[in-house]
Amino acid sequence: MKLVIRIGGSVIASPINPKLIEEYVELLRGLSSLGHNVITVVGGGKLARDLIELAKELKLNEREQDEIAILASRLIAQLFVKKLGKDGCGFTPTSIEEAINCLKTGKVIVMGGLRPGMTTDAVAAMVAEELKADLFVKATDQEGVYTKDPREHVDAKKLDRATFEEVLELLERGHKPGVRRILDPEAVERLQGAKVKAVVVDGRKPENLLLAVKGESVGTIIE
Repeated sequence: MKLVIRIGGSVIASPINPKLIEEYVELLRGLSSLGHNVITVVGGGKLARDLIELAKELKLNEREQDEIAILASRLIAQLFVKKLGKDGCGFTPTSIEEAINCLKTGKVIVMGGLRPGMTTDAVAAMVAEELKADLFVKATDQEGVYTKDPREHVDAKKLDRATFEEVLELLERGHKPGVRRILDPEAVERLQGAKVKAVVVDGRKPENLLLAVKGESVGTIIE
């Protein structure tokens, strides 16, 4: 199975959680050993947001703020790459072409952001589109997609299943460096166009990702 896994910075990097990173590295190794092709895209989390705030204080523009955030996500990706050792690609790809070429070697790929104005969600969706992935899994700090932000609304309800159209109706559009959303609308549109099944899971429990790969009912399934 061709898998694109998006691990949110809210899960592994807010603050940076070495224990959870180790668990995810072992999980990625396991998926690869089972014969799955795995490309993972990670976010920069609190490190990226702190650097964006610093960039704002330095009066850098939004593009420059984005560039700083991309570097933060690549640093998090490097932690994975180093820990994966020989099982990983050995470097952090800076293009989709590099990522897919490395996948041909049977290694696990971990990458961060690519270019300003594009979230790591959108990067992962572009990878899924190019790879013709069988499954896209987003590991976040919520149990799935909700009708409202559960951190702000006590009446928010989790959706066990949803269509791409339903999810798009729930998402706020527009891009600002460091803004957190359960999923980026651009990513949802790309997945919809490529007909790639998506699952949003609580990434604080890495086993949820395995359940999603196995086709179990977990998080929010989007088709």
